[in-house]
Amino acid sequence: MIDRTNEQWLADLQGSTDQQAPALDDLRQRLQRGIYYYLSRERSDLAGLAAQELTQMAEDLAQDATLRVIENLGSFRGDSRFTTWATKIAVRVAISDLRRARYKDFSLDDLTADGDLSPGTVATGITSAPPPNPESETERDDVMHKVSRALEEALTERQRVALSAVALEGVPLEIVAEQMGTNRNALYKLIHDARRKLRTHLESQGLSTNYMLRLFEE
Repeated sequence: MIDRTNEQWLADLQGSTDQQAPALDDLRQRLQRGIYYYLSRERSDLAGLAAQELTQMAEDLAQDATLRVIENLGSFRGDSRFTTWATKIAVRVAISDLRRARYKDFSLDDLTADGDLSPGTVATGITSAPPPNPESETERDDVMHKVSRALEEALTERQRVALSAVALEGVPLEIVAEQMGTNRNALYKLIHDARRKLRTHLESQGLSTNYMLRLFEE
């Protein structure tokens, strides 16, 4: 691999076929190394994979990352080394791909039961606190019941499903947007409106956000 300056990288990657081909190959190899380092050193969830498997993943991801870098050449400002900038893009590609792989079998239908949100889903999303003590258990159960009812009464089905998927289950916006046939911006507004309506509905019943946080932190 040739050790190029920033200017040389840009010139070669945007040059003639004879210039571009070796530069693309060098770039792909550098990105593959960067991705492999990320997968093997930064991702504890991949610790069980063999080196050969990680190498294959890095090789596949480097192909996509190289294309992404080429598409974004115009945004490179030269504030860092070109290879550093390109590797950051490659890592983002890897993160996005792994996230999508995690939810490849996810379906919004999994969040509903006979068309309604599962109470267990609501409870899991609100708190990860340890089991309540006997003194607060009844109070928590009452609040959870009111929250479940509020989700049904205050929100449209579309708002309810979107809020459950993103806020309670932690599904990435792009995955939910794709399955709901919308885009990130529209989904963000849908969830923002759902949160506002839910908060207003709960406050009308005397359930403030601060009160619920204190209750579930006990």
